[in-house]
Amino acid sequence: MRLNLTADELLSTTRAVRKRLDFDRPVEPSVLKECLESAVQAPTGGNSQGWRFMVVTDADKKAAVAELYRNAWYDYYEPMDREPRSDKGRQLKRVMSSATYLADNFERVPVWVIPCMPGRLDNLPNLMAAGAYGSIHPATWSFMLAARDHGLGTSFTTLHLTYEQQAAEILGIPFADYTQCALVTVGYTVGTDFKPASRPPVETVTYWDTWGDEADFSNPA
Repeated sequence: MRLNLTADELLSTTRAVRKRLDFDRPVEPSVLKECLESAVQAPTGGNSQGWRFMVVTDADKKAAVAELYRNAWYDYYEPMDREPRSDKGRQLKRVMSSATYLADNFERVPVWVIPCMPGRLDNLPNLMAAGAYGSIHPATWSFMLAARDHGLGTSFTTLHLTYEQQAAEILGIPFADYTQCALVTVGYTVGTDFKPASRPPVETVTYWDTWGDEADFSNPA
């Protein structure tokens, strides 16, 4: 099923989906293939096309990696839980509740997709690291956009990378030869009516020519 969203609808409603995943509905391999075909159309540095994608559906492997993810999540969550009760703190609480739900049900998500790049990216100079991640994350985002248009929900996660080598051993990824760059959870959503999120005005987060000066989009240069 394709939602046939417009480009604006797709870009503004591709949410991190956690509580609205249907854990019991399998995702067809043919749908994943279509989404990955969109992913590999993304640009890569030097047209290197070095991306690799590990699709994980095996229940035992998911259960083992989910334990690593939960260990990392609760180490991360406990300090965040002490945020003050401000508006920002309350919003953070909602996000943390959603993320905790995902962590507690991580192995129940029907599919994981792990984007990888060749070589070890640890301790690279920023120029090289930016080029490497810039060659995988556009493809990952394209996969997530394609998944949204197929009625799937995704969430871009990285916490399992705390235990990347252990996860590599569980999944059979050659740790010395490939770096895992994320883990995208994938499943059909309960309903497809996602809306644009509340975000700050772009003027407040964009500078024009001089750092710190808010951009004035009404005043053409």
